[in-house]
Amino acid sequence: MAKECSSTTCDKTSCEGCSHKEQKSLQETLNVFSEVKHVIGVVSGKGGVGKSFVTGSLANRMAAKGYKVGIMDADITGPSIPKMYGVTGAAQADDNGIYPMETKNGIKIMSINLLLPTEDTPVIWRGPILANMVKQFWTDVIWGDLDYLFVDMPPGTGDVPLTVFQSLPIDGVVVVTSPQDLVKMIVKKAFNMAEMMKVPVLGIVENYSFVKCPDCGKEIKIFGESNIDAIAEELKAPVLGKMPIDMEYASKADSGAFDEIENVYIQAADAVMPQ
Repeated sequence: MAKECSSTTCDKTSCEGCSHKEQKSLQETLNVFSEVKHVIGVVSGKGGVGKSFVTGSLANRMAAKGYKVGIMDADITGPSIPKMYGVTGAAQADDNGIYPMETKNGIKIMSINLLLPTEDTPVIWRGPILANMVKQFWTDVIWGDLDYLFVDMPPGTGDVPLTVFQSLPIDGVVVVTSPQDLVKMIVKKAFNMAEMMKVPVLGIVENYSFVKCPDCGKEIKIFGESNIDAIAEELKAPVLGKMPIDMEYASKADSGAFDEIENVYIQAADAVMPQ
């Protein structure tokens, strides 16, 4: 428990360990050859809800508008961004740092998969090492000039998401979820973490909202009725989109052609991006 100063005037000696003493910032210094205007995190309280899909969709939308965009794949043990965009090979490095690779639509990406011998080499590291790798993606990667850097975070509220929140100047986060019974708890976990770290929630995206019948066009809600609007209203965060299970989108992601996707279901996200 922090002690309180007995005197009205604080000095170095009297304030040592007291609650008046300011905490040191944990933010890391950006690579000297980089300038990043806005950092946006994409988060979820659980895995398998499509964070990487949403991250890529947001990046594609902003790149199509003419902005300079990058994606930091912070899901170190489950990286998928390079595969989605068909980016292969090893990232190059020199004395100045590590150079990100570029997608066909001009998005700069950095992922652990671009630093491993093969894309299926497992990353069997403990939490602190994973967290340090994410820091290096900020301090050692030469991003150049970016308007937006989207950070594809791992699920949950563990070491790596905490490191991203503390080490990077996050402007806001987009929460990704799905229409299942546990959704309220899952969204609130992500929302509460962002709130505790004093990072604004820009909005919520619901994935797997429905499947559209290819014959009649009827929307089939295989996970049940969505209650994301009520949850968003309670949390005072806008719903940025409700995405269906779209076989065309899935096919392009699987074949490494995600750069061709224009996700029309999250158009509302454009309005909440910081300028």
